[in-house]
Amino acid sequence: MDNLRETISEAVRHIRTKVDLVPKIGIILGTGLGSLGDGIDITATVEYGTIPHFPVSTVESHQGRLLFGYLQGKPVVAMQGRFHFYEGYTMKQVTFPMRVMKELGIETLIVSNAAGGLNPLFDRGDIMIITDHINFQGTNSLIGPNDDSLGDRFPDMYNCYDKDLRRLAEATALEMKIPVKKGVYVSVTGPNLETAAEYRMFRAMGADVVGMSTVPEVIAARHQKTKVLAFSIVTDMGLPDALGPCSLDEIIATANRAEPKLRDLIAGCVAKM
Repeated sequence: MDNLRETISEAVRHIRTKVDLVPKIGIILGTGLGSLGDGIDITATVEYGTIPHFPVSTVESHQGRLLFGYLQGKPVVAMQGRFHFYEGYTMKQVTFPMRVMKELGIETLIVSNAAGGLNPLFDRGDIMIITDHINFQGTNSLIGPNDDSLGDRFPDMYNCYDKDLRRLAEATALEMKIPVKKGVYVSVTGPNLETAAEYRMFRAMGADVVGMSTVPEVIAARHQKTKVLAFSIVTDMGLPDALGPCSLDEIIATANRAEPKLRDLIAGCVAKM
């Protein structure tokens, strides 16, 4: 990753030997949401392990491949599995796919994740449109030398989660009768779930949900001027005074139950883009 521009080019050259399609929309399918790819009319699939410099997913439920095709008639590339800082990857590796997708042609990034609910008005299975974020990972995906050809040294996070895309998502959800929440996502390193005291602190800071992903990718996307629309599925509740045990199986099961609604909502949004 010493020469980011060159590693991006090498990855893109490899992908272009297998794929002709030029995607305009990139989609990241989060924990328990991999089957969202079922709605894509797939024209090509590229395994992460075959792409130069690409990390490989190590997390259960992350299948580890790029899906190319059409969603609602729009050319897309979807990541069926993402990378996390807690897996031992550097931030440059975690966000490398954003750089590659940009070079492939995307102008908009749609992100999904599973998250723990902090807002007592939320419930398991709720879909939340992310309006803003808090980076609590203790690091940043832009640390290190800046390549001015990729983006500004000090990128502005104004309109980080694009207002027009958020309005489009709200209108689409209303039309489709899919209830949605809106709120702030706080990103932590993980991989452990949070303590009751941490849940209380994050809520006091203004966060509505907490997760272990998304923010590094969004920062990289905004650095390269890619518009972002992001969703969380609330898979468990982190209410400090009513806390109980939680397992990955429960989180994935809740994500799977809510997934059809999010799949339809994302497809509806893409149709209007």
